[in-house]
Amino acid sequence: MLLDHPLRLVLSSVTKESCPKTLNFHCHTLCSDGSLSPKALAEQAVQIGLEHFAVTDHHSLEAYPIIKNELARFQAAGKAVPTLWSGTEVSCVLENCLVHVLALGYKPDHPAMAPYLRGDAVVGEKLNASSVVKAIQAADGLALLAHPARYRLNFKLLVKAAAALGFDGAEAWYDYEMQPRWRPSAHVCDRVAALASELNLLHSCGTDSHGLSLLGR
Repeated sequence: MLLDHPLRLVLSSVTKESCPKTLNFHCHTLCSDGSLSPKALAEQAVQIGLEHFAVTDHHSLEAYPIIKNELARFQAAGKAVPTLWSGTEVSCVLENCLVHVLALGYKPDHPAMAPYLRGDAVVGEKLNASSVVKAIQAADGLALLAHPARYRLNFKLLVKAAAALGFDGAEAWYDYEMQPRWRPSAHVCDRVAALASELNLLHSCGTDSHGLSLLGR
């Protein structure tokens, strides 16, 4: 667990109002199962005025250098651009339940992450949550449990298990109704956030966009 990771300061400021116009740490492109090209997503991030974001395609980092270059182009043209963090959504098994982990702010070329960037979920020992979190943190990244209340097991059990394994945080603010315009789900998000705080876990937020707008699912 990297206590001095620069992304920690950003995540420590996350509130239910942070997404979708200030922070977004969960979205997808055509490089996995999204509908936006990396360039189109970068353009929307600039138009929205995001301050920090990460693209979290499933088992892929293919969009990251494309978006990074696109943001550099906007910046060279005099436009304000958000800070882009590396990100990937990784499948793993936690408490015998298949869950997703957001790997954020890791070193893109670190060999520890290589098995998880090949387009599909791994098999065997590397699929265990303990192996995934170790790989993310070995690559100087942060590991956060994605949408904790979307799985077949109660989020309390999963968040506590994640904390026990050394996860850095949980996706506290999420739209479980998957509305066209993102907003955090009432009650459940407050409960997830409260539990994460109790366990000293960081909060994240994201639209989990798969469609044509970063403002919704």
